[in-house]
Amino acid sequence: MSTDRIEINPAVLSGKPVIRGTRIPVELVLRKLAEGASEAELIDAYPRLTREDIQAALSYAADSVAHEIIVLAGK
Repeated sequence: MSTDRIEINPAVLSGKPVIRGTRIPVELVLRKLAEGASEAELIDAYPRLTREDIQAALSYAADSVAHEIIVLAGK
């Protein structure tokens, strides 16, 4: 689950995943997309963000979910 566009650094936003070289959290990018924002709107609102950064955030999220373990309570 590595990408050169996502950074996890304890000194930046308490170690939350961010777009490398920024303080833009991956979570923010994902939430804005989930709320219906387009790539163009995100890039307009956050000029340091690129289309590749947005794709990296989506890929990071997919990789994170793919490695989740879900424990279901038995009946």
